[in-house]
Amino acid sequence: MKLHYGWVVVAAGALMGCVAIGCLFTLAVFLQPMSEATGWSRTGISTAMTIDFLAMGVAAFGWGALTDRFGPRPVVLSGAVLLGLGLVLASRTATLLQFQLVYGLIVGVAAGAIFAPTIATVTGWFDKHRSLAVSLVSAGMGVAPMTISPFASWLIQSYDWRTAQLVIGVAAWAILIPTAFLVRRAPAAGGPGMAAAAAGDNGMTVGMALRSPQFIVLAATFFACCAMHSGPIFHTVSYAIACGLAPLAAVTIYSVEGLAGLGGRVIFGLAGDRFGAKRTLVVGLLIQAFAAGAYFYTSHLAEFYAVAVVFGAAYGGVMPLYAVIAREYFPMRIMGTVFGAAAMISSLGMALGPALGGWIFDHFGTYGWLYVGSFAVGLGATAIALFFPPFPSRQAAVAQPA
Repeated sequence: MKLHYGWVVVAAGALMGCVAIGCLFTLAVFLQPMSEATGWSRTGISTAMTIDFLAMGVAAFGWGALTDRFGPRPVVLSGAVLLGLGLVLASRTATLLQFQLVYGLIVGVAAGAIFAPTIATVTGWFDKHRSLAVSLVSAGMGVAPMTISPFASWLIQSYDWRTAQLVIGVAAWAILIPTAFLVRRAPAAGGPGMAAAAAGDNGMTVGMALRSPQFIVLAATFFACCAMHSGPIFHTVSYAIACGLAPLAAVTIYSVEGLAGLGGRVIFGLAGDRFGAKRTLVVGLLIQAFAAGAYFYTSHLAEFYAVAVVFGAAYGGVMPLYAVIAREYFPMRIMGTVFGAAAMISSLGMALGPALGGWIFDHFGTYGWLYVGSFAVGLGATAIALFFPPFPSRQAAVAQPA
């Protein structure tokens, strides 16, 4: 039986997402040792991650438009080169401002070339198993805390933070550049397990899409969701250390979140195919909110693990569903641009958590208010998601040859 090439694109996207997002989030592991070695404040270092998310978001919109025009391969290849370059240069910076600009801008722009374009590309390869396929690509990001983060932690234990970051940058080049050549645009004609490219295309332009109620609700939900979980994701390792846990034990909490997120992506992907992406998203957002709030009450390793399982499964599971919902509303020919725009807005939400969490700790000496605020924002994201308009009729798509 011939392998549907869409699954190759899924595997390549998962690997690239693992490396790109994993490298981006290693800053959470570097946070304490960098602060101790350089004297830079946690707020200052965390600001680099805030810049990362802002740059990633703005770049995702541009990369998405380039994907629609030139295809995904040159986009992800450019991202692969830039990611390694950003990490290598960041390891050589001498001042906090230099680090913030290099790590924040170059690494952020590079990550934007991987996440949104690969997710958007995969939605064009599948129809019947779209939620599962997109979730498997996103699952690569869930593997990152179990692979890239422990690797970074081991490097920091063995070397200084600069050497560790340099090694990670070179490794990113070695993995991402060859893998980028496996990524292809979906064929124009339908095939087994894939809808025709024209299915659901009603002549909508990018301008019409970005002004539509569908996009407004999608972007607002995406923003609030990311604003809710970015702080807990980034600061939980430091929070656990502040609670008295050893650094290596604290990093394992991040790994447990990642493992749970891997399972959550598969479970929520299957649920999205069976029960509908919108309904599954609302349930996931509600679970995510309560799990983030539960971190406020944790102080022991076992408690951290228990909350990390639920929180990781929820935030990992809901993230791929935004692309699935977007593909139901918008035609494939503008999917890269539209989802890139949604990712840009979501990145503004992601940018809030690291900076606000660092500010809360520096001013109050505790992360408690970070988790209280995350819970409240999570409930807001759930409420916004209830306003998604109905999906367009799929009768025309069904009528086309499979």
